[in-house]
Parts: sequence; C-alpha cells; structure tokens
Amino acid sequence: MNKKTFIVAEISANHGGSLENAKASIKGALEAGADAVKIQTYTADTITINCNNEYFQIKKGTLWDGKTLYELYKEAFTPWEWHKPLFDYAKELGIPLFSTPFDFTAVDFLEELGNPYYKVASFEIVDIPLIEYMASKGKPIIISTGIATKSDIEDAVRACHRMNNFDVTLLQCTSEYPAKLEDANLAMMGDMKREFNVNIGLSDHTNGIEVPTIAVAMGATIVEKHFILDKSFGGPDSSFSMEPSEFKKMVEKIRQVEMVIGKVDYTLSEKRKKSREFSRSLFVVKDIEEGETFTHENIRSIRPSNGLAPKYLPEIIGKKALKKIEFGTPLAWEFIKE
Repeated sequence: MNKKTFIVAEISANHGGSLENAKASIKGALEAGADAVKIQTYTADTITINCNNEYFQIKKGTLWDGKTLYELYKEAFTPWEWHKPLFDYAKELGIPLFSTPFDFTAVDFLEELGNPYYKVASFEIVDIPLIEYMASKGKPIIISTGIATKSDIEDAVRACHRMNNFDVTLLQCTSEYPAKLEDANLAMMGDMKREFNVNIGLSDHTNGIEVPTIAVAMGATIVEKHFILDKSFGGPDSSFSMEPSEFKKMVEKIRQVEMVIGKVDYTLSEKRKKSREFSRSLFVVKDIEEGETFTHENIRSIRPSNGLAPKYLPEIIGKKALKKIEFGTPLAWEFIKE
C-alpha cells in the first residue's frame, strides 16, 4: 500500500442497477481523490439461498428489515458480467479497482481479472477456508473486523500466515448502518496493531468526516468509505454513503492531517535554522578587562544565538579573560584562559 493513507471508495450496491452508473461512480471517486475503488463479487445464490423461513428474514432493527437475505442480495449485487468492463474502465482511468469475494468461485473469477487486493467483509471473517483461499493468491489482504471477537481475528490472521501471506491490514469497523459516533471505538486500531503485528485502518459507516479523519491521526493506513454519486439513487447503502463533494472534503482533511503528522526528523530545516538564530547563548553584558574573572554579572545567557551555548556557563564561571572584551560581544572559547 501507499505510505500515505490509502483511501478506498466502496461502491457496493450504489450503482442503482446501472453499469453506466457504476462506471460514473469509479470516475467520480477518482475525481474526489480516492486512491482505489472497491466493489463486491457475489450473487444472491453464492452468498445465501432463496428461503424465507425465519432464519433468512431480516428483522434485527436494520435498514433492511422486512426483506429476506436473498431479496437484499438480489437487489444489491454487482452483476458478474459488469466486472470486466469495470476493471477495464478503472485501468483506463488509472485507478485500482478491487473487490470483496464471498466464495471460492468469486476469487477464481477475480483472479482472471487481475484483482490487485482482497478484502474480507466483516461477516466473512469467520470463514477461514475462504480467507485461506484469498491469502493463497499472494495479494494484500484487508480484513474488516465489525463482528469479530479477538479469537476470530487471531484465526483470520493465522489463516493468512499459513498461506505465507503477511501483507495483512485489519480494519476497525462498526457493523451498524449507519454507525453512531460513540460506537466507532478507534482505540481498537492501536491494540490490533500491537496484538497481531499488522497494518491497521478503518472501514467506516458513520455519517460525516470526523471519524475517518481522527482515525488517520491515530495511525490508520487505510480508510474505506461507501461512495455514491447521488443519494437520490436510493439503494441499500445510500443512507451511510458519501456523495462526491463530501468524499472530496474527507480526502482533503485526511491529507491535511498527514501533513500535520509529518515524520520523525531531528535535522534542522532551513526555516528552523533561521529561527534558531533567536535562541539563547552566552554574551558579555559588562565590559571585561584582560585577566578579569568571568562571573554571573559580566556574562549571561540571553538572546540571540551567536555566542557559546548556555550549557557551558557553569564551566566558564570563575575562569579568566585572555583579553579585553566589550559589552555586547558573543562569548567564544578564544576569549577564555584554560
């Protein structure tokens, strides 16, 4: 991944059932400053079954209550025949496009398209065989942790390692749609980095730019946000997705945060060197005759920085002057008897 924060626009179901909208979304995300665009690769039949008994009815206080899983995914999926045109279009624009696969056949399909990264969705973190299969392809693995226990995360990371894939990023994620600010729990990022020795990031479902911006300040290397050209399109994910203007504002704020964070560098820039001229140093503050003793009354630590460093003051006090020194002269070793 890039050294700067890798900002991903998740199109998901926000194409409104139109290939042209999906293409326009890729272009819109690029223009808004995204580093990559993500889609999802499944069909209703590869992710669930067409059954309407109680197990498959959505009734957990979500945006999608009243539907069956099959109905939701039938509405939300990105047709597989769109994938190649979308990958080709993204390549033409010069922005990476990648996907979240939901079964082995989706991984095989994405491999044929040259998918550059693999994303594990929050609800798939428990599917260790699927994670192993993704990891076996040798591509970077990005894992959302929205519903995961610590042992789930450990199992997923180990699955990648078993496939000799150590390019793993864990995303702090709150599986609420939209998510509340108080549930963002960004402290998890640092802990996951320490516990699992991985890169960290954020898959965000809150409204607004506050959470992703703060996440970058806390060390996120990837930020993923749902992107939609126009919320009036509607669709399963529209209510917690960003329109281009807001996405662009988020990118700008993240880049500002990166600039403020900077880098560890103890060398002095030209600006800092110039400012250092106003630092303190030792000056002669009374005329001193040849052979006269240096005291706290005739030398002091004052601004500017042309004399000896103040740390030498205790060493110099009590020594004698080699020659006459005028008031206002920066103190130098050549004036001091050993």
